[in-house]
Amino acid sequence: MNLPKQVTIMDVSPRDGLQSEVAFVPTEKKIALIEALVGAGIRHIEATSFVSPKWVPQMADAEALLQAVVARHPGVAFEVLLPNEKGYDRARATGLLKEAGFVVAATESLNVKNVNMSVADSMKQVAAIAEKAKADGVHLRGTIGVSFVCPYEGEVPRARTVALANQYFELGADEVCIADTIGRALPNRVYDVMADIKDRWPSKPLAGHFHDTYKMALTNIFAAMQAGVEMFDSAVGNLGGCQFAKGATGNVSTEQLVYLLNGMGIETGIDYERIVAAGRMARGLIAPLLSTDARA
Repeated sequence: MNLPKQVTIMDVSPRDGLQSEVAFVPTEKKIALIEALVGAGIRHIEATSFVSPKWVPQMADAEALLQAVVARHPGVAFEVLLPNEKGYDRARATGLLKEAGFVVAATESLNVKNVNMSVADSMKQVAAIAEKAKADGVHLRGTIGVSFVCPYEGEVPRARTVALANQYFELGADEVCIADTIGRALPNRVYDVMADIKDRWPSKPLAGHFHDTYKMALTNIFAAMQAGVEMFDSAVGNLGGCQFAKGATGNVSTEQLVYLLNGMGIETGIDYERIVAAGRMARGLIAPLLSTDARA
């Protein structure tokens, strides 16, 4: 088997995991979750998003959250998600921006639903942000949403996802993440897409982001590793979901991913018992909502 000796895990529960929750999670509780993740050994965290609080009230405390955690943990990479160039400028104004992420959907339908822009217009935003990020010394990750299946357009052609990955790298992204946003990818397609991109960009970091709607996330991660991928997103407690796809569940569980990788002798640097405890904490943050949450 062609498996990596080491895998980097980015826990996305503070942003992707909590973003769609209706009730606002107090900033101090988000900070406590991040502290638990760091305590378990997580060194890459998607902390928040600089989206307009009007559209995503859960992320209204982005500045305060960064100010509370970045200086305290200089050895941790805290990524922030950006909706557009304006979001980049807002994040840069904190003086704490080191890692930034941007998402473009592989289909026009979902991209318009998500950010009210065409794919082409989103990539123009990527170009502008990439130019600023390079000047500022900010690491930029480009994510491709619905890389395999779209809830509106169905199966996404492999060539389309690969072309977007190529465009991201050509525009200056430091890393590209291939996302199975609604959890409907299958391992053969995952391998083919990842292998195509790695063949073109063998020295560039490539990541996978898998949701677990059909309980295929770990299988898809295994397929991605076979193709040479060594970085994956996950969320403690399976938090997250896609508000544009009814029935889509959360991200692959960080706990399950760590169990798999550690058990296979693949180094993660993450303590399993501590990450399980962090998962319990994360679920506790949204427990009061579960009785009325449509996903329950």
